[in-house]
Amino acid sequence: MRVVLAEDLFLLRDGLVRLLEAYDFEIAAAVESGPELARAFAESEPDVAIVDVRLPPSHTDEGLQCALAARRAKPGLPVLVLSQHVEQLYARELLADGNGGIGYLLKDRVFDAEQFVDAVRRVAAGGTAMDPQVISQLLSRRSQDRPMAMLTPRELEVMELMAQGRSNAAIASQMVITERAVAKHTSNIFGKLSLPPSDDDNRRVLAVLAYLDRG
Repeated sequence: MRVVLAEDLFLLRDGLVRLLEAYDFEIAAAVESGPELARAFAESEPDVAIVDVRLPPSHTDEGLQCALAARRAKPGLPVLVLSQHVEQLYARELLADGNGGIGYLLKDRVFDAEQFVDAVRRVAAGGTAMDPQVISQLLSRRSQDRPMAMLTPRELEVMELMAQGRSNAAIASQMVITERAVAKHTSNIFGKLSLPPSDDDNRRVLAVLAYLDRG
């Protein structure tokens, strides 16, 4: 699996390269600036991109803008954002095109190598990997809107776990309920949000995230 990595801090970039290589990823490019990232996208054919939002020279949103441009050129290109903070605007923009293969993790909340690698693989496969704090802020932003206000606390909890990319079995384990109960909550969520149910977990998650981005 070919990876393009963009991180301006040398120690973190080098550590990520070593970690990914230890799990048999191929590093197509490891860069530190926006222009270098744009060239890497143009010259490589990555299976997934791992990018910091803020890169030189502007240290604003260079990394994400390069990733968004790459997704416009190649719709559905998997992108996993690693950020220091919850950037709601950036998260909404990343989710806006409705294509799969998206992730948003917070650097200081990545504690486990295997969990991080699993997130990279999930995004590369077209799924989602969202940090709970990112999802919580997006949910909070929409919590006063109808029909979001119609969701019960339990349904909000299920939707948050869905948005993290959890399977029904994983949600049931986390909430200590049955998979049948999770399926019922999920059905209620889609009914209240007027979103058609789907057997494809990733598409269901993306539909919920797309709803959160509306308005």
